[in-house]
Amino acid sequence: MAGPDFWNDKAAAQKVLQRRKRVESDLELVKRLGTQEDDTRVLIEWLASGEDVADDLTDALAAFTQTLEDAEFKKMLGGEHDRANAILTINSGAGGTDSQDWAEMLLRMYLKWCDRRGFKTSVTDTQPGEEAGIKGATVIVEGEYAYGHLAAEAGVHRLVRISPFDSNARRQTSFASVFAWPEIDDTIQIDIQEKDLRIDTYRSSGAGGQHVNVTDSAVRITHLPTGTVASCQNERSQIRNRDVAMKILKSRLYDLEMQKRREKLDAVEAGKKDIAFGSQIRSYVIHPYRMVKDHRTKYETGNVDRVLDGDIEDFIKATLVAQARGTLGSAAGGEE
Repeated sequence: MAGPDFWNDKAAAQKVLQRRKRVESDLELVKRLGTQEDDTRVLIEWLASGEDVADDLTDALAAFTQTLEDAEFKKMLGGEHDRANAILTINSGAGGTDSQDWAEMLLRMYLKWCDRRGFKTSVTDTQPGEEAGIKGATVIVEGEYAYGHLAAEAGVHRLVRISPFDSNARRQTSFASVFAWPEIDDTIQIDIQEKDLRIDTYRSSGAGGQHVNVTDSAVRITHLPTGTVASCQNERSQIRNRDVAMKILKSRLYDLEMQKRREKLDAVEAGKKDIAFGSQIRSYVIHPYRMVKDHRTKYETGNVDRVLDGDIEDFIKATLVAQARGTLGSAAGGEE
């Protein structure tokens, strides 16, 4: 950073600054752990010598334990891309209009969770449902460890409730899938030939102001050799929509390339299954009782409303802890 040419490439300089910030954060955590350990040991010695420091020792142990748990949790997010921004996709599955409504409820849940964590979100593409909800959506989530957290949410999510779209008020089971890719750094080279791309422009749909539905500004890019598709419609210009769609396409192609190098599916990709019965990772039951249960970790809560309002931190933590311990179960069948 002290070099005279450091700011010549501002993009590269910003990446160095971000890396420095991460290293400083890690070092500060190690320093804090050491200080708290020393303080706790001193209090133990004082207590053993007859000093009245029991309350102080209790507080010090609680603080030390919390810092240690935070450090262990951070260590769980030590994958190659865990610190990266995330590209989150949500798609409705079996269940018709109810599943499209459920997909929109999940989108709201994740946007609220991101807001709780201070992550910046940008909904780059949505496909509205015929009657209600959405068929699918893509969200770019910016923030440290965004991908590491959201990768734990990948899978099929099931909702059981009385259908608001059924005049006979019958119980309906709906499905939607969630998946996450890391946003790939621009310095990673992915060979994309122009001749291998089909770029379609179309008119944006949905809310968005006067610029929507008046020009063909939305962009869909198809990588012909792999059939990979990325689209963006929510930016104001066709150029910006193309840039965002290319970024998403690059991330997906990178994911495919990593699969080839490993000669097997990526661990998170392996979790993708049919969006229907027998493959859900989590059930959200509103009727005949109220409960949210993760079938991989068995973690559950009866406070469904809080979960749907974005309070999913405990579910994510339970999944990461189980992964670290090697005890993470598989998706469940049709239990309710």
